[in-house]
Amino acid sequence: MPSKKVFCIGELLIDFVAENQGADLTKAVHFTKKAGGAPANVACAISKLGGKSAFIGCVGDDPFGTYLLNTLGACYVDLSLVQRSDIFTTLAFVSLAEDGERDFVFSRGADRELTYDSSIKTEFRDQMVHLGAATALLGGPLEKAYGHYLFDAITENAFISFDPNYRADLWKENENTFIKKCTPYIEKSHLCKFSLEEARMLSGKSGLEEASNALHKMGTAIVAITMGSEGTWISTKNTQRTIPSIPVTPVDTTGAGDAFIGCLLEQISELSSPSELLENDELLVKMVGVANKAGAITTTGYGAIDSLPEKDQLNSLP
Repeated sequence: MPSKKVFCIGELLIDFVAENQGADLTKAVHFTKKAGGAPANVACAISKLGGKSAFIGCVGDDPFGTYLLNTLGACYVDLSLVQRSDIFTTLAFVSLAEDGERDFVFSRGADRELTYDSSIKTEFRDQMVHLGAATALLGGPLEKAYGHYLFDAITENAFISFDPNYRADLWKENENTFIKKCTPYIEKSHLCKFSLEEARMLSGKSGLEEASNALHKMGTAIVAITMGSEGTWISTKNTQRTIPSIPVTPVDTTGAGDAFIGCLLEQISELSSPSELLENDELLVKMVGVANKAGAITTTGYGAIDSLPEKDQLNSLP
């Protein structure tokens, strides 16, 4: 049976990564241009591993937008559903601490201009839809389109995954609104991937078990909480456990979570039915172990898309 296509919806932007400094952007002088945006990273992760992905988003009709589309095209991501806007391509300025952790400042532009296209609905039928944008719940056409595409995915029997991708700079102490807007997506998604901070915020619980149980009660069947070098906590109706990662020396954690969820979704896309995953915890554990490796590898290079592993690289690891 052919693998399913994964439709990744949200932002595609330029990451300007500060060079040769700690986590303080005020001291940054030199920046390196990289393609970024969480759902775009996921789409590339899937395609680089041999899966089928499509990106749905909006970039500016400018050189940066063209550069971004060329980057995704080089990863064989389907770009037929991308929109372009007269508004400038969205930018993010990123600083890296010594341990590879990041700090963001955003200059939003074209990504918010994505408008809903009703003709896409039938393409979702029995496929997979990943809703993992950092900017999608901030209002404007993008947020409206996001809600429509969630409904379309439900009605077309798509496997739905959600990653809230919380960015403090975008919400500026407006966490309650963020929680409220994330809730319908957690309710309707089969798989939700969270950072530990996100899981605690969205569940209102501090412990892994308590947070997972609260998130399950909201609706999602599979909870994955990524914890960096400590591995990934997995929770379903039958099991709760931590799946270890592999030891690496990180230089840039940008895109590690996207590599993880992209690798997991690519494996799910190869199943004859994603419902297999909901009933087979050992299969899920095995897949998460592989996805942990993909996330770890991505932290060893600079720039998310450039550092995403290909299948041969992933298979060479023990």
